[in-house]
Amino acid sequence: MLGSSLYFLQEKLIFRPTPLDQDFVYSFNHNFEELFFNTPDGATLNALHFKSPDPKGVILYFHGNAGNLSRWGKITEYFVDLNYDVLVMDYRTYGKSTGKLSEQALYDDALLFYKFLIKSYDPSEIILYGRSLGTGLATKLASKVNINQLILETPFYSIEDVAKSRFPIFPVGSLLQYELPSYKYLNSVKCPVTIIHGTSDGVVPYESGLKLAESTNIPVKFVKIEGGSHNNLVSFNRYHETIKACLN
Repeated sequence: MLGSSLYFLQEKLIFRPTPLDQDFVYSFNHNFEELFFNTPDGATLNALHFKSPDPKGVILYFHGNAGNLSRWGKITEYFVDLNYDVLVMDYRTYGKSTGKLSEQALYDDALLFYKFLIKSYDPSEIILYGRSLGTGLATKLASKVNINQLILETPFYSIEDVAKSRFPIFPVGSLLQYELPSYKYLNSVKCPVTIIHGTSDGVVPYESGLKLAESTNIPVKFVKIEGGSHNNLVSFNRYHETIKACLN
């Protein structure tokens, strides 16, 4: 019974969107442009493009599995303070974005935003940043395109790896519709990779992020934040030191 519930409810377990009215007005501390993108399959994707006065480059940010841009916009302003432009989108069903969710649709949408950026930025100026759920999209995209570097905050080896830690008695591999197998794509990434993970992460186990780092033959800088949990790495000096080292 629980196994069948996991199969039918897995999208609700993985994705926790908060919708927004289409006329919702965003308010942030930095200059930004609100964008809407139409996809070939009829979805509309809402995004924020923050502009720094004198940018060193641009960060294409893939956010976590909960909330919407009213939250993630504030989180990504951290990078604008470090003199980077930022482009962050809401996934399908999040915020003002519409369309049917699927793993392939998420990958396609990520590529759509990269293609938008390369009209205005050189690939050497583009940094992909993934957080939690977004690390799966960032890693797949980084395996396909040219970028400056890839930064992964609280990543997973695969969705199955995380699910096994939560539901160890079920054959979750046969139940999952979403795989997000980051380990399959990381070997094809040809830019510097930094992984940041807290040892007390109760959402994506620290061991899953470490397993991802150790699964590849490419050089990966793995940053262990002792005592860090899933949503509080920004409160640790080691996080700030790592990000500033990457971005400088």
